[in-house]
Amino acid sequence: MSQPLDCEDRRLADLLAGLPATRVLVVGDLILDRYADGAAQRVSPEAPVLVFDFERDRYLLGGACNVAGNLRELGASASVLGVVGDDEQGMRLRTLLDDAGIDTQALVVDRTRPTTRKTRYVAKTLQVLRVDHESRAPVGGDAEAQMLAVLQQRPFPWQSVLLSDYGKGVLTPKVIAAAIEAAHSVGGVAVVDPKGNDYSIYRGVDLLTPNRAEAEAATGIRIEATADMHRAAQRLREITGIQTAVITLGKDGIFFETGDGSHRILPTEARQVFDVTGAGDTVVAMLTYGRAAGVSLEDALRLANHAAGITVAKLGTWAPSRREVLARLGDSAPQQRGKVLDLAQAAEVAARLRAEGRRLVFTNGCFDILHAGHCDYLQKARSYGEALMVAVNTDASVERQQKGKGRPFNALADRMAVLAALEAVDYVVPFDEDTPQQVIERITPHVLAKGEDWRDKGVVGREWVESHGGQVVLVPLVAGRSTTSIVKRILETGG
Repeated sequence: MSQPLDCEDRRLADLLAGLPATRVLVVGDLILDRYADGAAQRVSPEAPVLVFDFERDRYLLGGACNVAGNLRELGASASVLGVVGDDEQGMRLRTLLDDAGIDTQALVVDRTRPTTRKTRYVAKTLQVLRVDHESRAPVGGDAEAQMLAVLQQRPFPWQSVLLSDYGKGVLTPKVIAAAIEAAHSVGGVAVVDPKGNDYSIYRGVDLLTPNRAEAEAATGIRIEATADMHRAAQRLREITGIQTAVITLGKDGIFFETGDGSHRILPTEARQVFDVTGAGDTVVAMLTYGRAAGVSLEDALRLANHAAGITVAKLGTWAPSRREVLARLGDSAPQQRGKVLDLAQAAEVAARLRAEGRRLVFTNGCFDILHAGHCDYLQKARSYGEALMVAVNTDASVERQQKGKGRPFNALADRMAVLAALEAVDYVVPFDEDTPQQVIERITPHVLAKGEDWRDKGVVGREWVESHGGQVVLVPLVAGRSTTSIVKRILETGG
């Protein structure tokens, strides 16, 4: 008899929470993702093409780097082995990896090829053009020799290997074979996120994670029904020697079949889908981490499914943190629980959002009796960025503000829980001081939002935010909506 869903989620949450920081080496194509944000609202008089009005650059981890970022956020210890050019983009990519806490000591510099870079020109959320700078020639010579030297170390210093193939030439047959042998030398797993049509180069690997289209290309079998999945799984086993075949099915979930023919389709755990970019990276990262730490295949796939459900709800690539996955699993209100942070966690989230090039909006208040005015204000504040963090006065801090007898009416935990339940609010953090200055200096948001009634009062934190390149916005308020007026009406009616 199967367990109720909430019990199953709690079991998976306990499993994930207990995973050690297993050391995983990611071998593959290291890519720098550049996003050029702007507007494309007019046609050039010179030719029938859009004119792109550039506004700003964002640089993110791409390819195998994003896989390593997913591993790191989920709690594993991640290192990368790959090739960058002797150029500015290679230096920028190394800096992003270092900032993300990913070990780069095994990174190889090849002066004969450029660092792989994908530039996407984005107008609002619409990608209008992508420009690739890359070499897809197989890595050879000194660069390949250096990679092989890392993989041939004995004892091998990592516990498992994840091969992330984007078809840029880094995963040569020699590198693949050495990586598989290295993982097996320590009793670890070798997992491949494959590319191309010839999967025989991955023979000996423990797991590989093609999506539907990739599995069709590798097997020559069109996958339309469950029977087709069985045939494709059998063919994948024949080609690679794997015991269990895994095929990711996008919105339809994940299919897996063992050597004895037992199979299952795990339905997608996505609550909403905005962008499937990077979902495959999340799946292979969680799957590898789980298997490397001794988790059963089915449980590792279930965790991967939940993690990918977070990724597809974001615009662009996203590396979900262990905390975010736990928030989906832990209790009857998992999203709310995952939003409430302490100051150290809030600073960590802010640093991560900056590294991802995402605008963080910050506001603060008591939020004692939440009303329609608050909801409108928070929705408007959220519109100035891609995440909203709300700092909330502790009970002692509210009492010192002399808000009135018996204030706050609602305890801090209750006020934060209500805020966390709002869709517009991404994170909630308490502060005990009289002002949020200390929190603002730890967070350094891109946008500091306050109600327009603060126009002549002086916005706390303005100097800090503006001196760090941020902006202060005064948000229009809904007239006639305030906690004070609500309390007054209650008292007048004898409530």
